[in-house]
Amino acid sequence: MADDKDVLRDVWFGRIPTCFTLNQDEVTEREAEAYYLLLPRVSYLTLVTDKVKKHFLKVMRAEDVEEMWFEYEGTPLKWHYPIGVLFDLHASNSVLPWSITVHFKNFPDQDLLHCPSSSVIEAHFMSSIKEADALKHKSQVVNDMQKKDHKQLWMGLQNDKFDQFWAMNRKLMEYPTEEGGFRYIPFRIYQAMSDRPFIQKLFRPVSPEGNAYTLGDLLKEMYPAAITNDAHL
Repeated sequence: MADDKDVLRDVWFGRIPTCFTLNQDEVTEREAEAYYLLLPRVSYLTLVTDKVKKHFLKVMRAEDVEEMWFEYEGTPLKWHYPIGVLFDLHASNSVLPWSITVHFKNFPDQDLLHCPSSSVIEAHFMSSIKEADALKHKSQVVNDMQKKDHKQLWMGLQNDKFDQFWAMNRKLMEYPTEEGGFRYIPFRIYQAMSDRPFIQKLFRPVSPEGNAYTLGDLLKEMYPAAITNDAHL
């Protein structure tokens, strides 16, 4: 995977055309026009929507502005899920552009985590990186990286710089065949209609007999309902 640069680029540059509209209950000094943006699937909502915030603040009074949050058809959107995951969970069958409603008051504390600054997003992102590396390499790769390497990884994501990001992420994706590859495959199966937001368990990349598992094998074991009779995984 680490050497398949064309595929990595296609994934990185995946975009979702999105239309942001201000919630009708927000108090404005004049009509708020919609704002259109191509959202990167691999990033986070609160990381790429500064332009959206600035656009709507132009028509609002400072005293009417609290923390910004997003909603799709009545469902608050969790900023700590990657944008692509949010779209696939809630809107994959909808007509594009994806219509997201913007709010500046009545923050839904029971549904969303607060995100007062980009440092909160960075902390969440690095926590996910460290968790994945613990499963793959017993945290050896992350622990061997310097602070500037961590910062380069984060800045690559924040600034949408593919080469900057993958110069560091390549180390995290190295597959040590002499050691039998990754210890476990880090994965999450997200669920929209469930009390359990995602499934996450230990799963080895190879069978006890030494045969490589496929995505289909993982789904059959962890979420068999996702496998149909005509599925080819």
